[in-house]
Amino acid sequence: MRKEGLSIASRLRRLLALLFALSLVAAACGGGDDAAEDADVETDASGDDASADDASDDSGDADDADASADDDAADESAAASGDPVAGGTLSFAAVGGVRHLNGTVQSGYATAVPGTQVNASPLLFDENYQPQPYLAEAWEVSDDGLSVTLDLVDNAVFHDGTPITSEDVAFSILTAQANHPFKPMFEPVESIDTTDPNVAVITLSKPHPAILMAMSPGLLPIIPKHIFDDGQDMKEHPRNGGDDFVGSGPFKVASYDAAELIKLERFDDFFIEGRPYLDEIIIDFVVDANALILGMDNGDYDMISAPAISIDQFSADDRFVVEAKGHEAIGQVDWIDLNTRSEALSTKEARQAVAIAIDQAGWRDIVELGLSSSNLTGIQNGSPFYNPDVANFEERDLDKAKALLESVGLGDGFELDMPTYSWGLDDSEFIKQNLEDIGITVNVRQVPDFPTWSAEVAGGNFDLTYNQVWNWGDPVIGVERSYRCDNRIEPPGVIWSNNAFYCNEEVDALLAKAGSTFDDAERQAAYFEATAIISEEVPLVYMGKPDWYQARNVRVQNPPNGIWGFMSPWHDVWLSE
Repeated sequence: MRKEGLSIASRLRRLLALLFALSLVAAACGGGDDAAEDADVETDASGDDASADDASDDSGDADDADASADDDAADESAAASGDPVAGGTLSFAAVGGVRHLNGTVQSGYATAVPGTQVNASPLLFDENYQPQPYLAEAWEVSDDGLSVTLDLVDNAVFHDGTPITSEDVAFSILTAQANHPFKPMFEPVESIDTTDPNVAVITLSKPHPAILMAMSPGLLPIIPKHIFDDGQDMKEHPRNGGDDFVGSGPFKVASYDAAELIKLERFDDFFIEGRPYLDEIIIDFVVDANALILGMDNGDYDMISAPAISIDQFSADDRFVVEAKGHEAIGQVDWIDLNTRSEALSTKEARQAVAIAIDQAGWRDIVELGLSSSNLTGIQNGSPFYNPDVANFEERDLDKAKALLESVGLGDGFELDMPTYSWGLDDSEFIKQNLEDIGITVNVRQVPDFPTWSAEVAGGNFDLTYNQVWNWGDPVIGVERSYRCDNRIEPPGVIWSNNAFYCNEEVDALLAKAGSTFDDAERQAAYFEATAIISEEVPLVYMGKPDWYQARNVRVQNPPNGIWGFMSPWHDVWLSE
């Protein structure tokens, strides 16, 4: 089997990026510790406890200046002992910009990272995927699975001081049901009783095994009904972002520039006493991964999602901690959308030919630098619902691919349109080169940015495109949307819905069965059968599941490395210096 690589230009770009990263490592102070030692650095940063006694000796001085010094000493003592210290500004950076802050109408990392700081959800989730209290201090699912009762904390207010009630919870759920691209997430909700302002009783049309997971921070922000319930289109509502955004979370908006920078400040009336610890969060949007890496190395940023080419660099530098922990619930799968309405790709034989002409293992090794694993279905390979025994088109076989094209009258070759932007350009070039070997000419069409690309894909203006789609904790939430017949949305469409325009009624029935029971064995059987059918029909080419790394300065304590990673509230994060 001959492995295909990137074009010479692309290889040179990657080589230069790697050399650039190595040069930064050489210039960094104290480089050479491994990742395990980085974890020790974070623990050892506490130092000894002698300063605790020193601070207490001066605690009775009435002089203001001395009192201030005592406060500083106390903070240093707390940091040294490992106790959380309030105050400080944390700087975070990400590539791109934010669309807005209202996660009831929009999914995605760009919305959820700042959105989960300014909005609170009913529940949080621990590392075992078990719900934990947040806005809801208690909850109960009925024995028949047809109702959920949420008991809300009684001291929560929005950033404008208005109390948060069950009516706000109901409004948020119904807004998400009507507008969110994850159609199955709240689809079974029939009604919500808000008679008691501190209790929301949700009635369902059928058991919904993902109903609690759907109340996670990035999926169900509780937004103020008194602001948003004014008859305007929720997707275009002027209060979805901006300096005047009113949320329910631990931080409030201080300044807002969707393309450049968002500054958040501590909300003093947050319903969890003593939280958040941080005074401010700065979220800086940069143009590309190199800017992210350079800014982190220069000390401009405290925390980032680490690009693949930076893992070795930051792991070898004792100023940072790098770990592939957190974001487990995301379950990212990289794939190629094949537009089943495209004339050339309307048959499963043509789509199978495309799949087995692409060196998927080579892509994981070359483009992903070995930081991605095989994933044969749209369900991520760490899930109990992942079926490893489906039709496997990972073994590159050019002769078989050509024969498949011949069988449907496409043996003489054809052209395919492939929109992308800077983020997916190397992936698209790799795919283009692979498909040339079976007579397919791929016209890689680079568009200016993510919004343009997403509009093209949502509108069906493509034959194939490289994409990354998340499982979002449960297949009901993040997987079904890509396959259900009723989630084929006509132009202008919705990104990350059923953008391949795939439809199989048998698959729909199996997905409905899996999404209507709390019995994990029944769910697994249904998902196994559904994904076996989908994999045979190839509406998508599954390229792999990438590892997700975060890098942070050693001063960042109690980082957001739970199952939702950065898409969870940072109210427990604190800085040791």
